[in-house]
Amino acid sequence: MMHAASLTDDALTLELGRLAVRDREATAALIVHLAEFDARRLYEGAGYPSMFAYCRAVLCLSEDAAYNRIKAARATRMYPAIVAMLADGALNPTSVRLLAPHLTAENHAVLLAEAAGMGKEDLLRLLARWFPQPDVAASVRKVPRQVVSTSSADCEVVAAPPAPLALLGLTPASPCSPVLTPPKPPLIRPLAPERYEVRFTADAETRALLKEAQDLLGHAVPTGDIATVFHRALTVLVSDLKRRKFGMTSRPRSARSSSPASGDVPAAVRREVSARDASRCAFVSRHGRRCEETRFLEFHHVVPRAAGGAATVDNIQLRCRAHNGHEVDLFFGPGKRWTKDPARGRASVTRSGTGAPPPPGG
Repeated sequence: MMHAASLTDDALTLELGRLAVRDREATAALIVHLAEFDARRLYEGAGYPSMFAYCRAVLCLSEDAAYNRIKAARATRMYPAIVAMLADGALNPTSVRLLAPHLTAENHAVLLAEAAGMGKEDLLRLLARWFPQPDVAASVRKVPRQVVSTSSADCEVVAAPPAPLALLGLTPASPCSPVLTPPKPPLIRPLAPERYEVRFTADAETRALLKEAQDLLGHAVPTGDIATVFHRALTVLVSDLKRRKFGMTSRPRSARSSSPASGDVPAAVRREVSARDASRCAFVSRHGRRCEETRFLEFHHVVPRAAGGAATVDNIQLRCRAHNGHEVDLFFGPGKRWTKDPARGRASVTRSGTGAPPPPGG
């Protein structure tokens, strides 16, 4: 078999796509065979109490992979159209597992068509629109020590019951049998259009800050509603972060000149660039695809500072960290991008693969 390192960039891209197609086709075939194996209950004759146990022990599938594929296999027996959608990538085992409890003879054709091509987050929103659920009751409860290995002072905001093992026909396992542990529920779960359940574990200090905020908002929010308190707090936080990162403010000051050697991007430039690029990475591939990343954004000099590029609106674009480094590779050559060096502290940077100091541009 040809070694991947010997392939050109274009050949590697083509081969990767071909392998992905084969992988989807193999997954679809596996699920079809799992469905028949499960229907014949052949795992019992092999000495296993459940299809899940057989998948883990004999097929060496992970817990998540076994769980998703078993649910998908059982769904394909009722709705065979799923098989072709798995093979062509319109669905994957996780999306089928999420859809399966909601599919009926009346809705499956339309629901499967709408779900085609969706990622997990979009699919959860689709299901929340089709099958809205009531809001969960806001709560703060102490997390049992056996659930969280950190301090018992931790607490969980908005509690929910664990997913039942009965979904796969399994019985509760002993603490030393992690194989039967079902997948953890999502941390942010759509309940209905524009309504979400949000759950996280907080330490004692965060719990105290929440209580203090509820007390201070007593007149404005008499009920102390947790969702309202967090909405107000996040509104202030996001506004402050946008002011610091993008220079966004309702009362901008007159632009101050900055030294080209300093590397500073003036606030007025940051504001205009952020608005123009819609607070999103502006990198566009040679095939016309624009990056969708909104995290780890950096101000990229189209003409690098090291080559005399100025911090102007025309010369500054937003890039995510990966594509900012990619632009460095394109301009200066591979191995020249600058990365954080933990050994020298958060503020220091080094050349990737070397110990050389950074250049005056980026």
